[in-house]
Amino acid sequence: MGLRTSIARGCGLASAWALRTLAHRGASTLPGRVALALDPHVIGELRDKCASGTIVVCGTNGKTTTNNVLARAVRQSGATVLCNWAGANMATGVASALLPGRGADWGVFENDELSTIAIVPELHPRVFVLLNLFRDQLDRSGEIDRVQDVIVRALAASPETTLLYNGDDPLCEGVAARVRDAGGVTRAFGIAESLGTHADRVTGGGFCQRCGAPLRYAYRQYGQLGDYHCTACDFGRPRLDFSASDVAVTTDGVSFDAWRMGDEGAQGGETTRLSASWGGAYMVYNLLAAWAAATIVGVTGEQFQEVLDTYHPENGRLQHFDVDGRRVTLNLAKNPTGFNQNISMLMADERPKVVYVVINDDYNDGKDVSWLWDVDFERLAPDAGKTGVPTASGEPDAGEKPVAVPPPVARCFVGGHRANDMQVRFKYAGVRAPIATSVADMLDRLGDVPRDWGVYVLTNYSALWPAKAELERMGESVR
Repeated sequence: MGLRTSIARGCGLASAWALRTLAHRGASTLPGRVALALDPHVIGELRDKCASGTIVVCGTNGKTTTNNVLARAVRQSGATVLCNWAGANMATGVASALLPGRGADWGVFENDELSTIAIVPELHPRVFVLLNLFRDQLDRSGEIDRVQDVIVRALAASPETTLLYNGDDPLCEGVAARVRDAGGVTRAFGIAESLGTHADRVTGGGFCQRCGAPLRYAYRQYGQLGDYHCTACDFGRPRLDFSASDVAVTTDGVSFDAWRMGDEGAQGGETTRLSASWGGAYMVYNLLAAWAAATIVGVTGEQFQEVLDTYHPENGRLQHFDVDGRRVTLNLAKNPTGFNQNISMLMADERPKVVYVVINDDYNDGKDVSWLWDVDFERLAPDAGKTGVPTASGEPDAGEKPVAVPPPVARCFVGGHRANDMQVRFKYAGVRAPIATSVADMLDRLGDVPRDWGVYVLTNYSALWPAKAELERMGESVR
């Protein structure tokens, strides 16, 4: 470690001490900002603190949960871990996580998609996990092709990195194809069967990443994820190195057989049954990705399941609270696909439900909220689903039966900086949604609503932590 890096690290650690001791605040970002200002290559200079290497987790949805489960699994195997646990996923957050202590066996770091170009060439990770790619924060991120270009350039600067990616996502397969063309190593994971999930009204990735022709789906899980092939060339879902089958998704959690291809090919694989007491269909992908990455670095299936047995979300993602006898579920929903999966999750709850949607437009949310019109809020309308809705086969003639009619959403509320925009969107969806200024205000408005009804609070980024803090003041987190 050179003098410049030593000074940068020392100043970063001093700022972390001041934040925690004097200001009583978290130190997940500012210490890294200080260190990077003094040494722009401090991440690369400190990467050797992770003796066995690093793993990077990236993607539009699910990064924080996947990263934290993976980090805990690596730690369960007996290794020590450096991690940006709080989800500070830009270069400043990764630098902050690298500053303390003498080092660890592994570094497991969540990365924002556009930040990969500043992080991956410095870290040279052993594994880069790409969960999914959806349209998100268009005023900051731009369209998907820009995000893909950034990730490809980042991986090109780290040719020794293995790309572990979601083969069910044609947009991720588009990245992987370019990595392979450049001589890189890729391994795919995916779900090997149809889940029979609700078909999203608006999806992305419907065209071939190679020739631009339309894609055809044998089945679609949600968004653009599924079993696809191009109608004009040989582009399609790859052979899966890691897959999930015999999948069960209920209100009590998820379970599936996780299969890993052996060195001898499909005949030499091994299977582990995994289960978690939380999550929805999207969580199958997250847990499969975490398990696949953990397996690559030597974690056993038993060790991974031990983590799932004891892990409970505590960062506002699928976190449950008891507030005066009411069960309140808090979750992040920041783009159309994420929102639609949240709606599918709450519609699986057989109780009458109350839904509170909080939308802000701070910088980390994106100022453009036009994406709200791509969310299937019509499913929350009082008369929604009376005749059933098709599953996500992706083909109108697939012959699948309508899904069961979901139980009703009894009350809806909106809040946040863009509460009025949400009211307009809900009006066009056929949903009456008065404004509530806070979670407490929303709960007060329930009056005599029975306490056994389900209550769901769905927020985007900047609204998540205030809602979490408010729920912690009013009640207690439950498992």
